[in-house]
Amino acid sequence: MDELYHDGNRRLQDRFDTRRLADRIEERLLRDTFTDEDRAFIESRDMFFIATADEHGMPQCSYKGGDPGFVRIVDEHTLAFPSYDGNGTYLSLGNLLVNPQVGILFIDFQRPKRLRVNGVASLHEDDPLLEGYPEAQLIVRVQASEILPNCSRYVHKLELVERSRFVPHTDVPTPIPDWKRREWSHDALSAGDPATAEPLLPD
Repeated sequence: MDELYHDGNRRLQDRFDTRRLADRIEERLLRDTFTDEDRAFIESRDMFFIATADEHGMPQCSYKGGDPGFVRIVDEHTLAFPSYDGNGTYLSLGNLLVNPQVGILFIDFQRPKRLRVNGVASLHEDDPLLEGYPEAQLIVRVQASEILPNCSRYVHKLELVERSRFVPHTDVPTPIPDWKRREWSHDALSAGDPATAEPLLPD
């Protein structure tokens, strides 16, 4: 692992007298291998936030959702997750092709807890894990370089109402989002998109 802190971090740590605490956190909590507790936590999540940047450092932050277990710990250094059909812009995954550095944040809003995973991502269109994810376009694998639990005191407690009905399953047809049946988007859809066979919705 590289050093966790750079000059900007250090300047603020010194300004607010937190350098000793920051060093202790790095010493005690930072790791680059997933523990059994990490695996149980990550594989129970149904969403996460992912931060990427392009070759110029311009950032993107995105939400990814699925069924619990859609993120898997492949080995002690690697996690993997599917990429499902989205809006076709590939803002996050496209960034990974030109700058593979990635930051992921997992949060449990019901029993407040959070975990950061930073690492290097790669995209795989023929990954053997694809068999376990209906309709996934590819698999993203992240080689972890920094795994760091975070204090949960500012995580708001939320209760799950309903998971998205658009997450693909093998035994249920995946609904088509209404925006794909609007005139502004319908003629621009990719070849083979199921929405192209659907009638337009009125604007």
